[in-house]
Amino acid sequence: MVSGAIAETETRPDYKVRSRFFSPSEAFDGCFTTFYHMALEVEDGGTIRDHLQPEWANIRFFSGSCPTAHVGPSTVSGAAFSATGPSSLPCEFELGSSRMWGIGFLPLGWARFIDVDARELTNVACDGSSHPAFAKFDRLTEALCDETASDEQQLAAIEECMHDLMRHNRDEPKVMRVHNALVEPSLASVDDLAQASGMSVRTLERVSRRYFGFTPKLLMRRQRFMRSLSEWMLHDSKRWTEAMDGHYHDQAQFTREFAEFMTMNPSKYAALDHPILASFMEARARVWGSAAQTLDKPVRT
Repeated sequence: MVSGAIAETETRPDYKVRSRFFSPSEAFDGCFTTFYHMALEVEDGGTIRDHLQPEWANIRFFSGSCPTAHVGPSTVSGAAFSATGPSSLPCEFELGSSRMWGIGFLPLGWARFIDVDARELTNVACDGSSHPAFAKFDRLTEALCDETASDEQQLAAIEECMHDLMRHNRDEPKVMRVHNALVEPSLASVDDLAQASGMSVRTLERVSRRYFGFTPKLLMRRQRFMRSLSEWMLHDSKRWTEAMDGHYHDQAQFTREFAEFMTMNPSKYAALDHPILASFMEARARVWGSAAQTLDKPVRT
């Protein structure tokens, strides 16, 4: 059964966010970021807006308000079961009072559960119940959108579903080697990543596009950016120059990449309110050990 549930609460005058993070059982080591639950209460029937950072693929189930979400050119609205592929762009969303279950797929999870190349679904947001790649998970909608069910009952439904659907993949050792190398902050080039992964650059390119969604170069740039953004989000008194990853040549390079990954410059982003993301990342870092999915190691220690 699932262990390691921890509750955190963030309360503001006009809304309250409660987050819980659960460790998937050992059978799923390396497959998922977390199984996570969020309860959002917004005063007077209102909604809040926020931007999720680039992340791995996710499926999310909502009871109550269902979000409107945009990732690049794709939009999903009003879906009780929404899905997103691996992203290099923000997900802008609007949501009212709701309970949500989320399941984040690490690259190994993509290899075991999703039957199409990850590169085909990058920066895609969709109604999971009707998308061919995600429809198999629609069997969870009834259980996870049942407001009378306990967290424990819903977790059991997730575990049962994932046990039924998991299929092993011959590329698993390669996926794990690449992922282990990718989260190592000292690596500076694609050649470094290939060497640390124990494979040629050509094989690295194939594995990266198939299971990670992006080229090795973009994956490394996304890691560098997310290390910087997470550092700033967790210490918002810092200036951007203090949060910048050491692999950036200068602030101009960081600003260009910020605009590419978040579709806005750092000063505009800093001026926005982040009612869900800020508290969620802070709680995630405190109880889970990393603030963002992209910074999760493939196997927790």
